[in-house]
Amino acid sequence: MGPFGRMEFNIAEPLIGSNKQSIYSYHSTLKPEIDTLEQFLLTRSKREMAKSPLLLMTILLLVALMNLYLASSHSPLGGCHPSGHLPGRPGHCDPGYSSDCCEAGKSYPQYRCSPPITGHTRAKMTVNCFEENCDGGGPSECDDSYHSDKEMVVALSTGWYAGGSRCHGMIRIHANGQSVLAKVVDECDSVNGCDEEHDFQPPCPNNVVDASPAVWKALGISTDVGVYHVTWSDA
Repeated sequence: MGPFGRMEFNIAEPLIGSNKQSIYSYHSTLKPEIDTLEQFLLTRSKREMAKSPLLLMTILLLVALMNLYLASSHSPLGGCHPSGHLPGRPGHCDPGYSSDCCEAGKSYPQYRCSPPITGHTRAKMTVNCFEENCDGGGPSECDDSYHSDKEMVVALSTGWYAGGSRCHGMIRIHANGQSVLAKVVDECDSVNGCDEEHDFQPPCPNNVVDASPAVWKALGISTDVGVYHVTWSDA
């Protein structure tokens, strides 16, 4: 056992949005341990400085590298990776609103997480029909109901949906110089797909705001575009 006792760095645990655990919670877990190690090394360096300036430089470099690793491991780019891949299985699929349909022989990434949420979270806005007998299958997950295309409603990727914690909450979407409010009523499933329940469409990407035609209209964007880059935040 070293001078720090049993220091366990649990950095291998998957970052899963559905269990409502933000990746920034890992920072609070690791930071005290990094600080303890940094304090020990710097204290040790003062005693050894007179004997070996090179040792001091090495220790300071080590401390800097540890802090750099801590920061990079919690960056938006490194925060969410595929949890698996789903083999394509074709079936009856409604390609309305430019929806993708599963193809045999293709493999689709599955995500249980989404990028970290900020004041202006970047996302891809897609078009979704929340009415009965539309593409995507059943009623909305939050209220087990269908919604008119005239309602300002959205579905969020699995990680952002966070197990339903955002159900009925309002989000603000910014795009095309406009800002609108929309209600979260459903999950855009980033794990499951290519089956009848999901209209034989692939799993949703992990960074999607799937919006009703009313949201697109309020933002002044034609649904013919299909995909539009937006930012959003909790209202």
